[in-house]
This record gives sequence, structure tokens and C-alpha cells, in this order.
Amino acid sequence: MPVEFLGIAATNNGSETEARTGAAFDKDYTLRLARAHEDHGWDRVLFAYGSGSPDPAPAAAYIASRLDTLQILLAHRPNVSYPTFAAKTFATLDQISEGRLTVHFITGGNDHEQGREGDTLTKDERYARTREYIGIVKKIWTTREPFDHEGEHYRFHDFVSDVFPVQQPRPGVSFGGSSPAALAAGGAEADVYCLWGEPLAKTAEQIEAVHAAARAAGRATPPRIQVAFRPIIAPTEELAWEKAHRTVAAIKERRASGDPVLTRRHRTSAPENTGSQRLVAIAESGERFDRALWTPTAAATGGAGNSNALVGTPETVAQALLDYYDLGVDILSARGYALLDDAVDFGRYVIPLVRAEVARRDAEGRARGPRTLAEAG
Repeated sequence: MPVEFLGIAATNNGSETEARTGAAFDKDYTLRLARAHEDHGWDRVLFAYGSGSPDPAPAAAYIASRLDTLQILLAHRPNVSYPTFAAKTFATLDQISEGRLTVHFITGGNDHEQGREGDTLTKDERYARTREYIGIVKKIWTTREPFDHEGEHYRFHDFVSDVFPVQQPRPGVSFGGSSPAALAAGGAEADVYCLWGEPLAKTAEQIEAVHAAARAAGRATPPRIQVAFRPIIAPTEELAWEKAHRTVAAIKERRASGDPVLTRRHRTSAPENTGSQRLVAIAESGERFDRALWTPTAAATGGAGNSNALVGTPETVAQALLDYYDLGVDILSARGYALLDDAVDFGRYVIPLVRAEVARRDAEGRARGPRTLAEAG
């Protein structure tokens, strides 16, 4: 089966290890980073969402209008706009990008962060709202006649959009979450289900949970699976591990410095969302798993988002990614700590190795094709 690579479309050069040197939306850096991804073999980049961060939709439109092939994954929280408005925004962006848009719907796993923009629902209520929201957006994208909607969270009458996506029947929908409520919503609605990097055995369990949720929703084919990592690569294993330990030291130093941008993004209290709780529990059970997975980066951030590392030479990290591919993961998300340099290095030295091995397997007829839920087990 084909393999795709997802990078990050940061709007400034700040990370967990480095304070940004310019504005929150650094237009030149945003374009430079995106172009580095396009020039070095990446398929798409994620425009993330945060309550105080630059709005990702116009930033994505800016990049889409200046690059030719790079695809866009746009993060969106349903609490910040009505679905009728959002569906038009996404369709317009799909027009601007000439059909290169996927939308990643974020339900939100932290009550405090959600409350910053007026969202007071409980987590399970938020997932129910997201499921309704996605269904409405899909219908708006594909319906040419006015319709009414009377739901639990949204009510409107006689709506029809006059702008439709380039992609037919619609753009893809991406989704993530590890709680039962998340699995129920994403299993029903997602085209791509996103997981954070965990040990292989736990990832296999997560994939089966997604498949089971899709079966429960009556779907014949499961969502594609995406898994995210923080690669730390160097020419030798020794240098890679030295770099890994320097990275964790830098993360701890930045957190201790009290940088207001970082502390608002990474809370020091115990995480509320199931995915981060899983990362913290894995880190507490051990530092190294499987071929290259390393958990101290996750421990240092309190399990904040995509935070488990893959450490080693490009060959080691490529083989580790192929281990996840063998589980049925066909979208590999990677983001370094020196955003621009790491995107270039990963694109130069890791992506070609993975693509070559996948192509070799495909040529030999050993790669798995699209599977039904029954075949996936």
C-alpha cells in the first residue's frame, strides 16, 4: 500500500527546545518551512490550532497559493465557528489549493484550553458535538439543494452553499483521540484516524480499537491510520543518542525558564486527555521500546501531544517506521525540534529509505492492498 509523510507547517521557528525569534506569524519563515517540505519529499503539512495562535486557515491559504504540490492538513476546533461557516471556509481553501486540503477536526482534550474560547462542554459532550459537526460539514460539501438541520448542538434552516470543494465527492476528514467517546466519533466519521507514537504492541491495540469502532458504526472499510513521532537522527547511533539527551535537557531548561508561550501551551498539571495519559504511563513504564522508540521527550513535556521520539541513524529510524507500516500505518507523521533543519534532514535521509522499501515490497506483490474490516480482523 502507498505510504505518505506528514510534516508541520509552523508559523514561526519556536519549538519545545528553541524560543521563537520573531512574531507568532512569521510570514517568511512559514513559507520557507513549507517549501522545505515540498522540496524534500513530504506529502503534506499540518497547520495546527491553539487558542491564542495565528489562525491556521488563512496561513494555509497563503501557503497553498504559493506552492504547487504540497498538501495541507488544516486543524479545526468545532467550538470556534458554526459548521455552515466552516464548510464554506474549507471549500474555499480547497479551491485555492486546487484540491489539496484535508481537514483535521480537533475536539479538545483539556477543559482549561477549551474554556479560553468559551467552550464549557464536557469532553464526552464535545465528542458528540464534533460528530454532529463533521456530518453537517460533509453534507454541505456534497449537497446542492437547501436543507434543514435539527440536531443536539446545531439547528438551521434552508441552507445551501454556493462554494464547493474541488475534490469529489469531498475533502478528507482526519480525526484523533483515544477515549471511548473519541473512538465512537472517529470510527464513524474519519477517513484518517490519527494516533500518537506508542510501542508497537500498544499501537496494534489502538488500531484494532479504531477498526472495532468503525465496525460498530456499520462501516465496511476502516479509516486509514496515521501515527506521529518526533525523530532524532544523526549519522551514527552514538551521535543520535547524544543528540537525544541534549534535546531532553533543552526541553527541561525551556520549561524551567517559564517562557509564557510554552507554559500556556504545555500545562504542568496531570493531563486530562486519554492520549496524553497513555504517553505518560508508557514513559513511566520504561524509556526505550522496540527498535528506536524513546519516551523521555514525552515525559519532559507531560505527554503534550506528539512527543515520543524515534532515535537513531536514518537507517534505524526508517526501519522503525516500517515496523509501524507493517501494522497497517500508511501515514507517517514526523516533526523534529529544529523545525526547518530537521524537516530537510528527514526528507533527505529517511523518507527515501522508507519509500524505496515500500516500493520494493509493492513490486514483489507483498504489500497489503485496501482491506475490509473483516480482513483487518
